[in-house]
Amino acid sequence: MAYCGLPASVASESIALIGLANVAGVILAGWAGDRWHKPWLLSLIYWLRACLIMLLLVVPASETLFYVFSVIMGVLWLSTVPLTSGTVARIFGPKNLASLFGFVMFSHQIGAFFGSWWGGLIFDATGSYDLALIISAALGLFAAFVHLPITPARLQKYRPAT
Repeated sequence: MAYCGLPASVASESIALIGLANVAGVILAGWAGDRWHKPWLLSLIYWLRACLIMLLLVVPASETLFYVFSVIMGVLWLSTVPLTSGTVARIFGPKNLASLFGFVMFSHQIGAFFGSWWGGLIFDATGSYDLALIISAALGLFAAFVHLPITPARLQKYRPAT
């Protein structure tokens, strides 16, 4: 937070807000996934994440900005889990869900590692997180568009064995 001219306590309080909001986000996403098409909800979540990240680039840094960002990002952060696991179960069935979702989560951790690492490299090279934020937002938009073609009709074709 020193980079932004804010006290370090803002960082720890922001992480706490993200964790607290995760609870609401996962429950809300699970509820929504029972009512609406999961891949389109995933598109919405990825698009909202990208918009939120882009907001960090244009709004001046302040404690309020980071707290609002943290609550909204917290709601969106793990809200993909019930939607992704539900989609994987729909396509492949429950028989191998644990293994397949384990692979999904493993690949997410690899992405988190490289995202953090490259973000640090970008900051070291440029003295700013702006490029890392732009890349993150672009990847969020890519993820949003990737899920759009998974229509209810296409998903209906999958009749997995139980």
